[in-house]
Amino acid sequence: MGSTGHLSNGKLNLNLLRDYYRRELLECLDKCLGSKALVWDDALTGPFGLIAEYSLLKEHEVEKMFPLSDKGLPPSNVQNIIFVTRPKLHLMEQIAQNLLQEEHKGGFRKEYHIIFVPRKSLLCEKKLKEMGVYGTLNNPEEFNLSLIPFDSDLMSMEMEGAFKECYLENDYTSMFYVAQSLMTLQFLYGIIPNINGKGDCAKNVVDMMLRMRRELGGREPQITPQIDSLLILDRNVDLLTPLLSQLTYDGLIDEIFGINNTSVKLPPEKFVSSSQSPEDAPTEKKKIILNSSDELYGELRDKNFNAVGSLVSKKAKTITAEFDERHAAKTVSEMKHFVSKLPHLQQIRQSLSIHTSIAELIKEHTDTEEFMDSLRCQQEFINGLETDKVHPYVEDCIGKMEPVDKVLRLICIQSCCNNGLKAKVLDHYKREVIQTYGYEHMITLMNLEKAGLLRPHGQRNYPTIRKSLRLIVDEVNEQNPNDISYVYSGYAPLSIRLAQHHARPGWRSITEVLNLLPGPTIEEIQQIPVALRKRRSSITSSHSSVMDQKVTLVVFLGGVTFAEIAALRFLAQQDDAGCEYIVFTTKVITGESLVNSLMDSGTVNVTNKLHVWGHRLCDSHN
Repeated sequence: MGSTGHLSNGKLNLNLLRDYYRRELLECLDKCLGSKALVWDDALTGPFGLIAEYSLLKEHEVEKMFPLSDKGLPPSNVQNIIFVTRPKLHLMEQIAQNLLQEEHKGGFRKEYHIIFVPRKSLLCEKKLKEMGVYGTLNNPEEFNLSLIPFDSDLMSMEMEGAFKECYLENDYTSMFYVAQSLMTLQFLYGIIPNINGKGDCAKNVVDMMLRMRRELGGREPQITPQIDSLLILDRNVDLLTPLLSQLTYDGLIDEIFGINNTSVKLPPEKFVSSSQSPEDAPTEKKKIILNSSDELYGELRDKNFNAVGSLVSKKAKTITAEFDERHAAKTVSEMKHFVSKLPHLQQIRQSLSIHTSIAELIKEHTDTEEFMDSLRCQQEFINGLETDKVHPYVEDCIGKMEPVDKVLRLICIQSCCNNGLKAKVLDHYKREVIQTYGYEHMITLMNLEKAGLLRPHGQRNYPTIRKSLRLIVDEVNEQNPNDISYVYSGYAPLSIRLAQHHARPGWRSITEVLNLLPGPTIEEIQQIPVALRKRRSSITSSHSSVMDQKVTLVVFLGGVTFAEIAALRFLAQQDDAGCEYIVFTTKVITGESLVNSLMDSGTVNVTNKLHVWGHRLCDSHN
């Protein structure tokens, strides 16, 4: 007990979490004796790839892997077919079709199993019974893969619907799963003594977590605490930040191409080698893995995009110089030294080629008039300019029928920066959107209002918060930043300013600002057994590199952007930081994905609301 090997150079070792899930998965698979074929729900292949690679599954008699589809299963001679699936009704229909087709085929006798991820569902089991296949399946299992380690400092629950469920549908089930995941982390890394949070969802999670711990009645593992503080932030405490265009390398890749489970798919023509003929050029998108195991990507990801070009150029010169050393190598030992470096140099050269291509693709996007005009409009809004009237650029976008999510995003930014929109302005925008993009967007607009992204004009809190927390920074050094505002070229994310104040000098110094933000402010202390407290202090004092390095777990309920993650990493890298940050999020998001998540929802009483609202709009128009 009392293990202390979980911290490496002051940072939490997330491999421990990965190993925990790997063991659970293999135990699940080993219950099925004999050869196996896994049939994957497509959405799970990415997360599972980050937990257990195929070579490991092969050691546990997994011989084949198939995607779940309507077309049925390919022929195989395995003894066990295992469906690995999320608890979704449409997937149950596909599984049922597969099982009925297998039954019809006859032939080699197989056992059929199902593993629900992250948990079983009575509705899904009922669906399988209705379709007459439930009896074909051996005991349904569940594998609670709730928290996926994406990198050494980033974990995501990959719950796309968490924001919508909490703020639109008042369904807090996802918050129960967050509390369970925090309990798993405390099981692996010890009790977290200090808890702070802001928002209704944060309060919900903390209450459930404390209750779960009480229910354990002291039966938890006696592990030396590895995490000093837990900071939980509701997304609706800071709705403005994710709506803005991210300006970091990582953030722009996600905004333009979409990063999914640490990989991105890019146009293939940018990655054709000079030796390839046009006929041999690939047509499938090029898949690139993005994590800190790629040394160059680790350096580039959190930079403002304006600093990326010079860094790539500098790196290219360094690599060229190192390759040229081979000409200077005269002795055998010098040659051996060069040869030993060669694999690493070739790896960096390949990485340079990839990231040069990615940077060119991003530049093609950021150099467009559309991007620059949108950015200019956003900058005006966050600086409090032109926020109280219909903005000509937004009108132009609607007139040109630019993507509706771009238009809605700009209107929501204006609403956040103006503490809501005047009735006249709001009604004008609603009318324009509905007339241009269709009546179905009445529901979208209602959803945006209900979630707080779009609202009627109220008390002017934004200017006070902007000034008190210094959210706008005029002089920004994008090449060598000295403030987190570099991630949005002059705007400091409110969420990360809160984390910065939490670390030093503490939230009591900003009580007035916290009171202006939605939801309760939470402060809890979890008592640690005295023996474990002593052990913790003796460990930190015996490791000078770790001595003042506190570990804070920052939880974002409803999503976080890569730009915010970059800002947290920037804080941790400062000489006087004394704090490592680990990020835990329900999902990594962008402004587009946030707005799109609210676009269609079968919320109740829609017809009645639309009828009333349509009349209201017509009246105001007349």
